Amino acid sequence: MRGFLKAALWRSLGDTSVTLTGPQAVAMLDIMPAKPQKAKKSTRPPRICVPNSERALFIIEADKFVGVIQRLSVTGGSAILSKGPIAHGTLGEMGLKTVFGPMKAQIQFLSCGADGIPLAQAFRFIDMDETSRKRFDASIKKMHEAGFSDVPAKNSSLGGMASEGLSKLGESIRRLSALVGSGRSAG
Repeated sequence: MRGFLKAALWRSLGDTSVTLTGPQAVAMLDIMPAKPQKAKKSTRPPRICVPNSERALFIIEADKFVGVIQRLSVTGGSAILSKGPIAHGTLGEMGLKTVFGPMKAQIQFLSCGADGIPLAQAFRFIDMDETSRKRFDASIKKMHEAGFSDVPAKNSSLGGMASEGLSKLGESIRRLSALVGSGRSAG
């Protein structure tokens, strides 16, 4: 780089002679771009492990099919669909009966293999009317408080801890069963 600097200086001066006095040490400073600030980790909404193999109705255009809900959160969820995998990005509708009444939502299908279950397909909520949103949020809150969430509810009683442990054991058994079942149907 120093040779380039001398050549550029020589060309710009032309026939003019220059005598440099003093030390010839040239310090080169590389200017590094500022270190990008890490975005704050956004807290992910709690995901609910849906109990009792709850079924939902899915609709794409005029095609209706059933799915067994695996997990839900306020932003979406995952289900094992009777129709099999749906193309990533496909828009549809989901209807679900909650303890607070039926709810409907516009959804977008995402990738398969959600939650480590090969047949589970993720989806996200695009839109939900106000009544459905209230019913859905109340259902999510109730399941969270009952210990079906991946974020433990604030319950330090012995019964609460036992319930949480049993819920986690049940979820593990259910996931293992789904994996074994998918291996049998594939073979």
